[in-house]
Amino acid sequence: MKFLGIIPARFASTRFPGKPLADINGKPMIQRVYEQALKALDHVYIATDDKRIEEAVSSFGGETIMTSPDHQSGTDRIAEAANYITKKLKINFDVVINIQGDEPFIQPEQIQSLKSCFDNPGTQIATLIKSITNPAEIFDPNKVKVVITKDNRALYFSRSPIPFIRGKEQKNWLSQNNFYKHIGMYAYRFEALLNVTKLDQSKLEIAESLEQLRWLENGYWIQTEITEHESIGIDTPEDLIRVKEMGLL
Repeated sequence: MKFLGIIPARFASTRFPGKPLADINGKPMIQRVYEQALKALDHVYIATDDKRIEEAVSSFGGETIMTSPDHQSGTDRIAEAANYITKKLKINFDVVINIQGDEPFIQPEQIQSLKSCFDNPGTQIATLIKSITNPAEIFDPNKVKVVITKDNRALYFSRSPIPFIRGKEQKNWLSQNNFYKHIGMYAYRFEALLNVTKLDQSKLEIAESLEQLRWLENGYWIQTEITEHESIGIDTPEDLIRVKEMGLL
């Protein structure tokens, strides 16, 4: 199978303007993400609508695609970029992987796990999940939970605790069932990517503010793979300071 990695990168950010270009030990954040992705993929592009990001990527030898500034979601930006890259390279990619541009600690093993989901011909979309070991995360609305079938197909994503453990004290829930949180990286079969961008917003998506619920409501097969690696995104300048204090940089 032919895989294409795309990293969406916007300069504008309410909480951290210019985030993709934030310096991390002498390299812009976007470069660190790009270099990690290249360890698992032969073709990686950065999709942006900002010339400053394009120039920075060019300076370290990376590949960029300029996209429309009017996209409502990263998925739309990915779809536009994937179409352009396919025509440019004259390669019919089977799967497009959306790699978050604010996660410089992404591990190549995580990308390999996503790729393996497409060994199942029924998989249309794939994503990563991680076992919850801290009980507080079950009740944290900022931690998106997911319930899965026996073969790891996603049934539902929610900001609420799922599953609900009836008749047990909340402090004991973790011992009663397996709980998983969503690690937000997606891979799409090429045709599925183009099709999901045409779907209208759904009621569940709007209620929970989770785009993947639109796909589930429309019958898409989302395969999950369990990862042991934590998601460490940098959304604010304070996050950058925090990871430095943790000794991760």
